[in-house]
Amino acid sequence: MWRVTEPTRYGDALAAVTVTYSPGETLDRFLDTLAKATTLPVRVVLADNGSKDGEPERAAAERDDVTFLPTGGNLGYGGALNRGVASLPDDVGWVVLANPDVEWAEGSLDKLLEAAKRWPRGGAFGPLIRETTGEVYPSARLLPSLGRGLGHAVFGKVWPANPWTREYRQEKTEITERPAGWLSGSCLLMRREAFDSVDGFDARYFMYFEDVDLGDRVGRAGWLNVYVPDAEVVHIGGHSTSGASARMLAAHHSSAYRYLADRHRGPLWAPVLLAVRLGLGLRLKLVTRRR
Repeated sequence: MWRVTEPTRYGDALAAVTVTYSPGETLDRFLDTLAKATTLPVRVVLADNGSKDGEPERAAAERDDVTFLPTGGNLGYGGALNRGVASLPDDVGWVVLANPDVEWAEGSLDKLLEAAKRWPRGGAFGPLIRETTGEVYPSARLLPSLGRGLGHAVFGKVWPANPWTREYRQEKTEITERPAGWLSGSCLLMRREAFDSVDGFDARYFMYFEDVDLGDRVGRAGWLNVYVPDAEVVHIGGHSTSGASARMLAAHHSSAYRYLADRHRGPLWAPVLLAVRLGLGLRLKLVTRRR
């Protein structure tokens, strides 16, 4: 006899989960600015993928609202976030998912929470993300269809102004509060109910495309991915992954193929996917050789 499991009823408490992997001094900036990003109490879980610098342990020891959670290995970004969210008690109904190299503008998290009231079917909410130069990063994008995704992959580096990349990145779209196909996973606020409805991140994506995949599945589950540019953060980037460019490039191409293959199944798609795999492999060799 089948037993129907009722969805967990969560409270309104707020928590943040960030993945640490020898984050260095950026972690303190993340924690300090997060405290000023909201007037609400926020507990923080450091889902640690094997840091060697001791910074996550130190931060947890010095701050009452921070918990150090070793994942037992390097689970990748999505896998570690899943582990962190699973550790939260049921009174937490709102979860920030973020890199530890994000700096929050004052009041920015409160603005995301305010937007959630305006969008009752919003499952994920993403702020405007700036580079350290002040330039706005295109963090609210269309989903990469086969044609759009391939056009961006093939021409993105050699012809940045190509129509596929411009459409995919929504570079000419007005910066205004709106639904998007997916939002950058470097900084998200999610309803925990929405996170549960899609079983969180797909841990097969070690790095890259885990946020694209999540945004797609959130939308398929009936939720919205909402871009909230009134809320701002700065993404410093690069500290934990410096020196790993070859591995990162390989992971990016592998994840891109997985995303497309998962959505184009069956024998009719096999020749197309073979061509995609070969094309991405060639592109990886060319980009790696250039670097």
